[in-house]
Amino acid sequence: MEHFDASLSTYFKALLGPRDTRVKGWFLLDNYIPTFVCTVIYLLIVWLGPKYMKNKQPFSCRGILVVYNLGLTLLSLYMFCELVTGVWQGSYNFFCQGTRSAGESDMKIIRVLWWYYFSKVIEFMDTFFFILRKNNHQITVLHVYHHATMFNIWWFVMNWVPCGHSYFGATLNSFIHVLMYSYYGLSSVPSMRPYLWWKKYITQGQLVQFVLTIIQTSCGVIWPCAFPLGWLYFQIGYMISLIALFTNFYIETYNKKGASRRRGYQKDHQNGSVTAVNGHTNSFSSLENNAKPRKQRKD
Repeated sequence: MEHFDASLSTYFKALLGPRDTRVKGWFLLDNYIPTFVCTVIYLLIVWLGPKYMKNKQPFSCRGILVVYNLGLTLLSLYMFCELVTGVWQGSYNFFCQGTRSAGESDMKIIRVLWWYYFSKVIEFMDTFFFILRKNNHQITVLHVYHHATMFNIWWFVMNWVPCGHSYFGATLNSFIHVLMYSYYGLSSVPSMRPYLWWKKYITQGQLVQFVLTIIQTSCGVIWPCAFPLGWLYFQIGYMISLIALFTNFYIETYNKKGASRRRGYQKDHQNGSVTAVNGHTNSFSSLENNAKPRKQRKD
């Protein structure tokens, strides 16, 4: 195993150059294998979990979902605030920022971005809760692709470009996650669901985030600095893939849903009756809204 680790490190060094020594010895960062193994286990659970739950009653998980989403909301808020203050204190340049030009502010950014990297393995729980609640329709290609790739990409970011121009996407994403996880936390409380109206705008915010990240990353290509160009090109390509997948998700979820509701509304009028439609749709309410209700476990 040690020989394999050494060979892997040599390959990465030849491909990407020397690692950033400032993160040497940090939890999970010295060796890529733990990150890779966690991702493989995640993908196996995505594949086998729904099969295991097929003939079982769904778990409610309501209490733990409130705690989980509250925890991620607070962690995301902490990361957002720390990144903003670190960028401000280090006088980061929006157009291009090197990885060794802001002294102690760079170290502050690195410490926060480690938490950002680690949060990506915590967020695997999003999928596991879907499986336990039998909300398998939410385990989409987009969902699995986003979760699995982010954790791995950020291992490489933390080892080679853990600050500088890397801050921007993480800052925007942390802000979006404050909105997203607060929404999911509140939506796990049934009495709050009628008052939650911003789910649609979270997806729009994610798309805006990707576009802004492409713009900011492109600035580093047009006006280069001491930040590796290869990472910038990769970032642009990855953002384009997310825009394509999220746009498809948005169209499938909201445009078609709106058309379906309009057809249902017209049909109700033609039958001489009007059905009250709750405009709010909620991922955590799907268990209660199934045509064939299933008895939930209390644990």
